[in-house]
Amino acid sequence: MAGSFDVVVVGAGIVGAACAYACARRGLTVAVLERAGLVAGATGSGEGNLLVSDKLPGPELELALFSNGLWRRWAAELGDRYGDIELEVKGGLVVTGVGPGADGAAGLAGLRETARAQSAAGVLVELLDRAGVREREPAITPELAGGLFYPQDMQLMPAKAAAALLAAARDHGAEVRLRTEVVAMLRDAGRVVGVRTGAGPVAAGHVVNAAGAWAGRLAGLAGADTPVAPRRGFILVTEPVPPLVRHKVYSADYLANVASGDAALQTSTVVEGTPAGTILIGASRELVDFDRRHNAEAVRRLAQGAVRLFPPLAAVRAMRVYHGFRPFSPDHLPVIGADPRVPGLVHAHGHEGAGIGLAPATAHLVAQVVTGERPDLALDPFAPARFSSEVETAGATA
Repeated sequence: MAGSFDVVVVGAGIVGAACAYACARRGLTVAVLERAGLVAGATGSGEGNLLVSDKLPGPELELALFSNGLWRRWAAELGDRYGDIELEVKGGLVVTGVGPGADGAAGLAGLRETARAQSAAGVLVELLDRAGVREREPAITPELAGGLFYPQDMQLMPAKAAAALLAAARDHGAEVRLRTEVVAMLRDAGRVVGVRTGAGPVAAGHVVNAAGAWAGRLAGLAGADTPVAPRRGFILVTEPVPPLVRHKVYSADYLANVASGDAALQTSTVVEGTPAGTILIGASRELVDFDRRHNAEAVRRLAQGAVRLFPPLAAVRAMRVYHGFRPFSPDHLPVIGADPRVPGLVHAHGHEGAGIGLAPATAHLVAQVVTGERPDLALDPFAPARFSSEVETAGATA
């Protein structure tokens, strides 16, 4: 197990796989260490959304727009050599005025305000009335006020994408070691110089924390406390059906749920089809640590919301239910960049449900940090030590 690398990436989910690819293609020696199997975390339990629609102007939207372009480029680069990652440029549809007590006029006015702000920040968005929504989604309920269409929103198959990125990284010389848990950080004069695993030590010039919902625990091993916690979410999967839902469609209250830090159960309606014909139904959020128990109330709410939005789903059977743990950051921004408290440690986590969409941009920035390049986006909003009351060496570099 002993070895020395320029970069050790801890975590083989979509963010870790992207970091490995971005670093290895620059000629860096890379080892990826994953505590479980392939896509055993949030990557294997997500919907594969690549969204700009759910982000307001600010640093996360800038990251999403940058990542949107990178995903298109990376999908072309990966091509047939590493398998089809099922990238669909199908657009997203946000609707309002659906459900008990919905105020369609107020909701539509709020969406229009959101659209104006996003458009000024570079997002492509189209205002739709009720007829416009039903033209794009004929099976949707007529009991809605209108919505917004986002042509830049995309979807892919996250497990395939992660596998393709890891395969591409290996072709650039990276090593991928599954079921290899990091149990300690190796330090020398305060700097992280590698990790210790159950199979032995691994030396590295930089350690990238891409451990997803476990990232807070990993950061703690380095003495760099970071309050990233697991946030559980459930997804319903239907039996395969003929084409029914053409875009990613979600209710406007999803935006409020994403921005909330409430620990209690929150649900909003998110519905989208897949190339296999199944329909994915979300979304729920609750801060319950790593509680893996089933939550019947969450699933009931998801099913009711989906049928309310798309009435034909009442005749479609749910095939299975699964859940995952998203890496929740208290200020809803990811944690990206070198840690000034612990030189040699680089963070790439805290994306919550946006990790799949933001993975390429995150990885690109991480690779720039490791190689000493000037980052293409300002990293201050994502600073790893922003939650700490004391930053010991604010000017430190990786």
